[in-house]
Amino acid sequence: MFTKILIANRGEIACRVIATAKKMGIATVAVYSEADKEARHVQLADEAVLLGPAPSRESYLVADKIIEAAKQTGAQAIHPGYGFLSENEAFAKRVEEEGMAFIGPKHFSIAAMGDKIASKKLANAAKVNTIPGWNDAIESAERAVEIAKDIGYPVMIKASAGGGGKGLRVAFNDKEAFEGFTACQNEARNSFGDDRIFIEKFVQEPRHIEIQVLGDAHGNVIYLNERECSIQRRHQKVIEEAPSPFISDATRKAMGEQAVALAKAVNYQSAGTVEFVVGKDQDFYFLEMNTRLQVEHPVTECITGLDLVELMIRVAAGEKLPLAQADVKREGWAIECRINAEDPFRNFLPSTGRLVRFAPPAQSMWQANTADLLGVRVDTGVQDGGEIPMFYDSMIAKLIVHGKDREEAIAKMREALNGFVIRGISSNIPFQAALLAHPKFVAGDFNTGFIAEHYGHGFRAEDVPHDDADFLVALAAFVRRKSRERAAGLSGQLPGYGVKVGHDFRVIVLGSTGEHRYKPVHVDEVVGQLGSAVVTVAGKRYAISSPSRLNDICITGECNGQPFTAQIERGTPQNPLALVVQHNGTRIETMVVSPRMAELHALMPFKAPADMSKYVLSPMPGLLVDVAVQPGQKVQAGERVAVIEAMKMENVLFAAADGVVGKVLAAKGESLVVDQPIVEFE
Repeated sequence: MFTKILIANRGEIACRVIATAKKMGIATVAVYSEADKEARHVQLADEAVLLGPAPSRESYLVADKIIEAAKQTGAQAIHPGYGFLSENEAFAKRVEEEGMAFIGPKHFSIAAMGDKIASKKLANAAKVNTIPGWNDAIESAERAVEIAKDIGYPVMIKASAGGGGKGLRVAFNDKEAFEGFTACQNEARNSFGDDRIFIEKFVQEPRHIEIQVLGDAHGNVIYLNERECSIQRRHQKVIEEAPSPFISDATRKAMGEQAVALAKAVNYQSAGTVEFVVGKDQDFYFLEMNTRLQVEHPVTECITGLDLVELMIRVAAGEKLPLAQADVKREGWAIECRINAEDPFRNFLPSTGRLVRFAPPAQSMWQANTADLLGVRVDTGVQDGGEIPMFYDSMIAKLIVHGKDREEAIAKMREALNGFVIRGISSNIPFQAALLAHPKFVAGDFNTGFIAEHYGHGFRAEDVPHDDADFLVALAAFVRRKSRERAAGLSGQLPGYGVKVGHDFRVIVLGSTGEHRYKPVHVDEVVGQLGSAVVTVAGKRYAISSPSRLNDICITGECNGQPFTAQIERGTPQNPLALVVQHNGTRIETMVVSPRMAELHALMPFKAPADMSKYVLSPMPGLLVDVAVQPGQKVQAGERVAVIEAMKMENVLFAAADGVVGKVLAAKGESLVVDQPIVEFE
């Protein structure tokens, strides 16, 4: 067994590999860019080596620097994680040539299966059903349009070296095929250093189901059941679960056996994933094979009790698999939510910056091979006070729960999301809460078009209605009354000027456009030490008890005998008197005041925000890579104005209306902050 390994990655997957290595008694070496010098994976590792500047093409994608770091520190093996160089055949071969072990498949397996074009041809030769398409690299956008017409729209345009939603577009017409080819090629070149593009038929209403396989150097290959990955937004997985609520045992077995046959055909020796698209009649087609560890591997670990990272390390060290196909378990139900740094209420645009507060929900220590895996697990590469840089992908953490069945797993996940505190940047937690509460998701009735179908207009606050909105009002009143009671008990107050607690309040639910709601609330039967009270809102009675302290960012307790977890934020930059309450994805901003103060507040004029309609604003922090207009130019609505790059994705800004450009206010190559003006129209 190795005594020291280097992890050629960053973020949560680097931290995940370090955790298993420590459990096995193996020393770890981290590598990092200048943007990651304070990152969590650097702090967790035994040693750390600086690779270079922040852009991944100058750091995490430079094989020479990683090999040198491994030699310099005496690492005997390199774990590539996922993304970056994990599926780079030349890198895997180079590691072996330098006398180290690559903790992943052999370079010839990556060559055969990691390249999506080569894997399609191999699958065809093995008589595996594949989707119609053009499996050779396409040389130009014009040729891409011709091929797309021949196949028939809609088509999927994919980068051969793509992954993680990068370098992938769906086109429904010639214009989208032309633009999609160019965008995919640029993203693939920047993210993977390989701009080859191919096209295949886009199967509508499909399920995306993948099989986890595991092979060793002794000819043994097994499959570890399936993962349901159909909940996707722009082809990026959002929620994954295991097992799938859709397929039968017979389909599971057939898919598993086909995945194993494919892996054996290329002498596969590590953890890998064979992805299938599954039709409504459970007919399935091979999509591709990911020759690496997947982001969503924890759900498989939860239902099987296996540590996939440990098994990868053991296989790379030459050991045999410790189990046969008959030994693979399938216990309970696991769900994973990807918690991303993006603002769902602003069309999921990236959100970068300082994590002012980062407090994941309480989790049970996950350990492989334990009899009882029920609980909550958080895999993350960040920490309280850390930075979310704009140079890498948007994932902050993975939240994983495991229950005895799907219903329990969904309930656990909803409660865990309630207790996940992220402040300073926006996250997609409200969107995840809405998905988990959607009747069709709960029923297991969905496909890869689920989000596009139900949230095609984008995501709005009303898309995540609370089943009892007055509970949030009651909670705000409960917290405010508790703080008033504490203030009343302070010594040294001037006679006649002491704090009076009272029982009647008005909860002002603040609207962003000045449409406030004034809710009369009565609070009584307060027991200070226990934090108990009965709150009456609109005739409804809420008996709330909570042991949480006033300065806690999360409040836990019971309401009418039912447990709850909610978040309370005291004060906002705009309103220091505000109490912000979040529960089940719904967020309200309130002021809890006396009835007289509420009367006076209602008389206050509303200050409307400044009219910014004649500006094109940066919707996110990022790098301005192109400005497509110049002063005096006439621009039509829908015309391209600027391109911003953030978190490895290109975001094109279009003109909202016809107009003439007055000034260009930002220069190409400039780092932008959110809402920074780029172009001003006359």
